[in-house]
Parts: sequence; structure tokens; C-alpha cells
Amino acid sequence: MNKLFQIWFAFIWLAISPAGAADFDSAGVKIHYVVAGKGDPVILIHGLMASAEINWGWPGIINELAQNHQVVALDCRGHGWSDKPVSDGQYGVKMVDDVVRLMDHLNIKKAKVVGYSMGGMIAMKLMVLHPERVRSAVLGGMGWMKDGNLVPASYTNASQNAIEACIRGFKGLAVSAEEVRKIKIPFIVIIGDRDPLRLVFVEPLQQIRPDVRVEIIEGAGHLNCIFQPAFKADIKKFVDGQSTKLPPE
Repeated sequence: MNKLFQIWFAFIWLAISPAGAADFDSAGVKIHYVVAGKGDPVILIHGLMASAEINWGWPGIINELAQNHQVVALDCRGHGWSDKPVSDGQYGVKMVDDVVRLMDHLNIKKAKVVGYSMGGMIAMKLMVLHPERVRSAVLGGMGWMKDGNLVPASYTNASQNAIEACIRGFKGLAVSAEEVRKIKIPFIVIIGDRDPLRLVFVEPLQQIRPDVRVEIIEGAGHLNCIFQPAFKADIKKFVDGQSTKLPPE
């Protein structure tokens, strides 16, 4: 990304972004995030090589959910306006830790979580490691990522590139079948009917968790699903339908 494009990109985002944009320190890594709306908190976690604005701002999902919720959308480390470490050890579970630290930073005890693609991996790992922090979850364009079924061979060699380091760190987001079966938090999957990840991640999830609802977006692939009106509508319907009453401590 050249300097001119960065300036243009920043100008466009400033024109359309929510007012509550800020940064915080997550154990030495700057994480950028935006906050919009009031109400029950919803955390939005974007996909690989995207950002809060690309994944959630441009399709209008932030504004839609902010009508009834406090929406928090972060730029994951290695992406957007957040810091971009190049070490493999700076990704994986540390991306889950960023979400928890952001919730602590904003004094959010428990939230509904929506993740797309990579964000769906992070959301599921969050449900496994910190179930007390998640009220419900939406996995968009993602299902069950088990150990060793994602990282392509072309990304197995070390490099000084944040995105490639992030991809190699995906193995740290894998969850076991036993962990998936133990998830008691209500969650659904939303995925395009043309998304090749259905076969790799969603069908195996349905085999071990047939109780999990899968919403299929007609005519959508992996990259364009987020721009489909039905995708936004399904997220809103599920998020709005979850109880706002916290269980007793």
C-alpha cells in the first residue's frame, strides 16, 4: 500500500466512520477500535486482510447494529490501523487476548460476538477459553477450525510479513472436537452458498454439533458475503434476539 493510497483510505474512512475511534495498548501492541451506539455490547471481529471499516463499516453492519447496541469493532493486530508485529508468536491466541483486553479496557464484562472468517476462528477460540465473557456468537464464513486444516504450504516458511505471520499463527486458534461439543454458549453460522469454506469448516461442525443453526446466503461467495443484505439481516436478527438480561453471578 503506497503513501497516496493510505492518505486516500484514511480520508474515506474518516468520512464514514463512527465518531468513537480510539487506540489502546494490548500488552505492548497498539489496537485500534471504533465504538458506535448504546445498549447491550456487541464485539465485531473482521477477517484476514480486512479491517473494522472494510468488514463492518462499508457494508453498513456497524450502523445497523448500533441502532440497538453498543458496537465495538476492532482492527485485529497485523491489520488496519493497529500495530503489525512480524513474529509468528505475536498472533494466534494473542488475538483472542486482544479482544478480552479491549473488553476490560471498555469495562465490558460480557458481550455478543460476531466474527467473520479469521474473526470467526477468534470468536470460537474466545468461547472455548473465556466462555464467561461471551453471551452469544455469530460465526460468519467460518465453522470449526481444527488443528492443521488451514495453513497452506506456501506460508510455512518464516518471513518478515505481518499477514503471513498471522496466517502461520492460525494453528494457535484451532479447537478440538471435544472443546466444540462442550460449548454451551448459543451460536450460529452464516455462510454463502458458494463459499468453499462450507465444505472445509462448516460441514465438519454440523457433524459434531447438529444443533447449531446454519444460515445460507444465496448467491454469495466468501469475499462478497459481507455485502449481501441477507447477511446483515441474519446477524441483526440473531443479535437482537438474544436476551439482554445477564444470568446471576
